[in-house]
Amino acid sequence: MAREPNQRGNRRERDEAPEFADRLVAINRVSKTVKGGKRFGFAALVVVGDQKGRVGFGKGKAKEVPEAIRKATEQAKRQMIRVPLREGRTLHHDVFGRHGAGRVVMRTAPAGTGIIAGGPMRAVFEMLGVQDVVAKSIGTQNPYNMIRATIDGLKNESSPRQVAQRRGKKVADILPKRDDVPQESSQVAEEA
Repeated sequence: MAREPNQRGNRRERDEAPEFADRLVAINRVSKTVKGGKRFGFAALVVVGDQKGRVGFGKGKAKEVPEAIRKATEQAKRQMIRVPLREGRTLHHDVFGRHGAGRVVMRTAPAGTGIIAGGPMRAVFEMLGVQDVVAKSIGTQNPYNMIRATIDGLKNESSPRQVAQRRGKKVADILPKRDDVPQESSQVAEEA
């Protein structure tokens, strides 16, 4: 029944091992009207990710800014999602996400494109670890709804491996044959 004295501490360290980066997207002063006047507080919107395919967002409210940010960060860590990335740098396919009036279009991009996205969407992609993506927000400019729409689209992202598994096929059967394309282009060049 004797337990190692540091057993619990080791488990906590193991849980905290993957280091998360966080980005404060928006901070808003909110007020509550009470009998004696107004009480001011702060609402924070934070995006957290490991920059290797996991991302989450959270919101927190408190009387002071640091406490609001801490609450938002904790919530973001609790509700992280995993997104499959192609070559660890871009999306596998184009996706459309929506939440309320927020609509976003995210497109895969060739290497060297960078992150072409506005404000809150850029924070999500940076924390996710995407290096090349073209994204456009169509609709609301509300950062909460933009982030929710972006996360909604990223949840619909699927890798060739997931599609192959769902269909009961091999990955090679699903992906287009690459060796057929160069031969056709070389024949066209010889004829010209």
